[in-house]
Amino acid sequence: MILIRSIAFTIAFYLNLIVQMIIFSPIYFIMPRKKAYFVPKFWARSNRWLFDKIGGTTFEIDGLENLTAEPAIISPKHQSTWDTIAFVPYIEDPIYILKRELLWIPLFGWYAAKQRMIPVDRAARGKSMVAVMERAKEEMASGRQLIIYPEGTRRPPGAEPVYKFGIARLYRDLQLPVIPIIHHGGLFWPRRKLINQPGHFRVKILPAIPPGMDHEVFFEHLVELMERESDALLVETIEANPHLKLPPTAAARYKQLKQEA
Repeated sequence: MILIRSIAFTIAFYLNLIVQMIIFSPIYFIMPRKKAYFVPKFWARSNRWLFDKIGGTTFEIDGLENLTAEPAIISPKHQSTWDTIAFVPYIEDPIYILKRELLWIPLFGWYAAKQRMIPVDRAARGKSMVAVMERAKEEMASGRQLIIYPEGTRRPPGAEPVYKFGIARLYRDLQLPVIPIIHHGGLFWPRRKLINQPGHFRVKILPAIPPGMDHEVFFEHLVELMERESDALLVETIEANPHLKLPPTAAARYKQLKQEA
C-alpha cells in the first residue's frame, strides 16, 4: 500500500508542477516579480495537500511567529526535496542560494531567474563566494529573506553533521539575524528514494540569533543549537511514528540518544 501511495504521490507531484507551469506561466512572466511569487507559493501549498491526501503525511509548524517580514537569514535543516519547498508559503519574499546548474533547467530555471535566485558555482570556490556575497547584499537591501542550508547539501536524518562555514561569513557580512529551522521531514520524504512514508511530524522554527556575535562564536553556537534541537526532535518524531522504517543513520542516532538519556 505504501508503495502504491508513493508512486501515486510522485506522479501527482510532477504532474502538479507541469500543469501549474503551463497554466500560470503566461501570468507569472508578465507580473512584477514580488507579486508573481503567489505562483510558487500556491504550488508549495498544493504539494502539502497532495502529501497529505495521497501520501498520508502531515506536519505542523511551531514558531511561525519567529519568522519575520524583515530581512533575515533563514537556516533550515536540509534532508530532502520536502524542505526546499515547504517553507516558501510562510516567508514574505524568500531568496535561495542554489547551484547554478538549476538555472539551466527549462521553465524551472526561468522561474528561479525571475525571482533573482542567487546561483553559486561550486567549482569556483572562493571567487564564487565573493559574487554570492555581493548578490546577497543587494537582495537583502530590498528587504528579502535569504534561505541557506548550513550543511550545504542534503543529509539523511541522524547523520553526522557537516556544517559549512559559509553561513558564518554571511552572518558577519550581512549583519542580519539568523533563524534556524529544525525538522525530520527526510524520514517521510527521503532523499533519492521512491518510497515516502505516511505519518505526522513537527517542525520547529527557533527564535532568531541576533546579529553582532563574533562570526566564529556564532558558528559554534548555531551548530550546537541546531544539533541539540535536532536530536530532541528526532526522538520525538520516531516515537510518535513507531511504524517508520528508519534509515540506518536515524536508527543508530536514536539508539545512541536513548542510551545516553
